[in-house]
Amino acid sequence: MLLLYIFAAVVFINCAYLILFSRFSFLQPKEVISSEEYPISLIVCAKNEAKNLKINIPLWQQQTYTNFELILINDSSYDDTLEVMESFAKNDSRIKIVNVENNEAFWGNKKYSLTLGIKAAKNKRMLFTDADCAPNSNLWIKEMVAQFSSEKQLILGFGGYQKKSGLLNKLIRYETLITAIQYFSYAKSGIPYMGVGRNLAYTSNLYYENNGFMSHMKILSGDDDLFVNEAATSKNTALCFTKDSFTISNPKESWKEWFIQKKRHISTAKHYKGKHKFLLGFYFVSQLLFWVLTITTILVIDWKIPAIIIAFRFLLHWIVIGKSAMKLDQKDLLYLVPFWEIFLIISQMSIFITNSTSKNNKWK
Repeated sequence: MLLLYIFAAVVFINCAYLILFSRFSFLQPKEVISSEEYPISLIVCAKNEAKNLKINIPLWQQQTYTNFELILINDSSYDDTLEVMESFAKNDSRIKIVNVENNEAFWGNKKYSLTLGIKAAKNKRMLFTDADCAPNSNLWIKEMVAQFSSEKQLILGFGGYQKKSGLLNKLIRYETLITAIQYFSYAKSGIPYMGVGRNLAYTSNLYYENNGFMSHMKILSGDDDLFVNEAATSKNTALCFTKDSFTISNPKESWKEWFIQKKRHISTAKHYKGKHKFLLGFYFVSQLLFWVLTITTILVIDWKIPAIIIAFRFLLHWIVIGKSAMKLDQKDLLYLVPFWEIFLIISQMSIFITNSTSKNNKWK
């Protein structure tokens, strides 16, 4: 019976997190109608992204929002990135190029390049995306910027990935979905802890009040999540998750590339505030224990009692994740949610273990 009590406690904790996540799952997008079109600086940092820039610069130029400048940062590229930027700038006065040369002290550090781009921006409100990110519609800037107010200085958006065939693509999109559910839910609950640089906006006032990226300049990743972790509060943060506000990126196409990318991303989590590390870590542990104890209790105890507990947890999980998946246009992932959950837990454990024994100090 002790094993059953422990299992029930783990399921209770797991379900408590799911109830927290339901705050986003059942949240309706907030329609903000603003009569003022704030001047915006759209900032994109690119390193060897000539091919993607040729595709995405026209999409940024075609946004219905008219009052914006486009800051293109060439981060010491060795392909034709700078030439592509210059070719578009010739015919569009909104484009401003920041050409970053190699700096020995900050070599390979995206934050250094972003800092120079932010300093070059003339507008108070800034919107960030990556060179390989396509806006989901020509209303993207309008939707994100509409969330700004005198109080709301940081806007969290959703950055999804292109849907392609294959197991890796679905795992990448499921991991992205779960991450978004968490950071949107925590922010809605008044404890924002991260955002994604693929779709993020904040004011220059907030940036300078928090001394930019200085507290974590030497950390490889974190121009997005570490800044949000440091600067976001329950009062200054807003959410934007209308489908028109999404950005869509190119997913990694090999397991090795994705593994390296996630190693870099996960390495920043240890620099989060203590309460965030505890909440995120406790959730991961509760998931891991749920699956371990699910197998154990079925083998050791009469299967009927644990089956009821397991069925309840699966139902709640499917409802909460399912509602969010529909909201974030990822409903094709719902059919195998338990499989994606197990696979993601195993992948994350592998990355945690690998991160403890290796280091990576360059951006791309």
